Amino acid sequence: MPPDPTPRSSTIDTSEAHASALDRADPLASSRERFHVPLCRDVAPGSAHPDQESVYLCGNSLGLMPRATREAVNAEMDDWARLGVEGHLHARHPWLPTHEFVRETAARLVGARPHEVVVMNSLTVNLHLMMATFYRPSGKRTKIVIEDSAFPSDSYAVASQAAFHGLDPRDAVIRLRPRSADLGVPKLLKELRRLHQLGEASTSPAKHVRQQLRDLGHYGGLRDVDLSKVDTSSRLLATDRIEEFLAEEGDSVALMLIGGVNYLSGQVMEMERLTEAGHRAGALVGWDLAHAAGNVPLNLHDWNADFACWCSYKYLNSGPGAVAGCFVHEKHSKNTKKFGEAGALKRFAGWWGNDPKTRFVMGPEFEPVASADAWSLSNPPVLAIAPVRVSLEIFDKAGMPALRAKSERMTGYLQALIDAIPGAERLVEVITPRQPGARGCQLSIAVKERPKDLHKALGADGVVCDFREPNVIRVAPVPLYNTFHDCWWFAEILKRHITGGGGAARA
Repeated sequence: MPPDPTPRSSTIDTSEAHASALDRADPLASSRERFHVPLCRDVAPGSAHPDQESVYLCGNSLGLMPRATREAVNAEMDDWARLGVEGHLHARHPWLPTHEFVRETAARLVGARPHEVVVMNSLTVNLHLMMATFYRPSGKRTKIVIEDSAFPSDSYAVASQAAFHGLDPRDAVIRLRPRSADLGVPKLLKELRRLHQLGEASTSPAKHVRQQLRDLGHYGGLRDVDLSKVDTSSRLLATDRIEEFLAEEGDSVALMLIGGVNYLSGQVMEMERLTEAGHRAGALVGWDLAHAAGNVPLNLHDWNADFACWCSYKYLNSGPGAVAGCFVHEKHSKNTKKFGEAGALKRFAGWWGNDPKTRFVMGPEFEPVASADAWSLSNPPVLAIAPVRVSLEIFDKAGMPALRAKSERMTGYLQALIDAIPGAERLVEVITPRQPGARGCQLSIAVKERPKDLHKALGADGVVCDFREPNVIRVAPVPLYNTFHDCWWFAEILKRHITGGGGAARA
């Protein structure tokens, strides 16, 4: 195990002066001025400090609005009013190629070649479009592998894809989950074998045992496959155990689709290594980057991922329900064979995926363009792409290396401040990995007593963060607009609530 990089309470300076000094030394400090930060009066009604900026730590759920976004959207509205249909060619950002204005910046953000990315639709729609092509169950190879703590929409999507192919999702979807010890799987398997031997495999007792096995994360029939080893949090899915599962069961896996950063724990998966493991097993590999894009460095092309999808409303600050993004590796996206031709990809097709050279011929035969655009269905939503363009330009100027460096410093600082709260370990536990490379911007705090009450109390004090069942408060200091002082304030407010008055009052 690598040494713990997070300083402990004995070495951390917990003073407000130190937080302010860290902000003065921050080369990205001025980027906060590019964003609207909600005031306490708007997000914490009844706050004693209504005119102060809130401690906004919810960029993992919805990023803040860049100040330039309103002007960008209004410009499109003005061009619509001024030009009507002529805006497709003569708007300040012509609408016909509007998605092309974000292609290169999006590609740089996710480590792709420009023709491998397209901005379109919403995240789950794109996952379905990708699985229409890349989930092709055949023979023994029918399984989809996801993590058990995947965001619910991913669970619904893969289950519906399995059902669409006539498979039982309870058998076709493998949910990898951590286990810290023997949870009784061998005993349950022994009982299931006994019932099989007695010819009672379809009885209620057998069905009950199978359900218990599923509840424990065991989906391997009669074989006992330990799916993961667990660190002290019992919530983290270890890379080497996923590799072991793929080595043992990989010949049944058609697709592995895992979140690049887990939404609940904040754990960053080893995407390059797991992509290689999936390919070694003969499976295709896709990534849900909802919590990874704009959060951690990505290198999708060189990692050889088959596809990836992400949303733009979290770390990418493009607004609620913002248009999403999609990556298709060029080994697939350059396939322009038509339906019915040998080697043609199976996909759902639409007008905007047709080669622009023949799009306006208006013919009945789909001619896929040799890029990720081939998975586009309709012309891009101009008003929705304008905020994406603004946001990606901000990322381009800041640079992911600088953002990642600040993120690691901020989460380390916040972790140390929480560690320094007297008696904190009795009431809260940070379940996010302590190693900087194994986490993104988010720290997930498991609250051991009355978690919803604590979340509500934090909100009343002007802290904007979110809560996930059963007891997790997620806080995400985002390097583009959060400060070290935000981290300090949060820790002080948290201290006051969990110790009964030890934190500083907000001035």
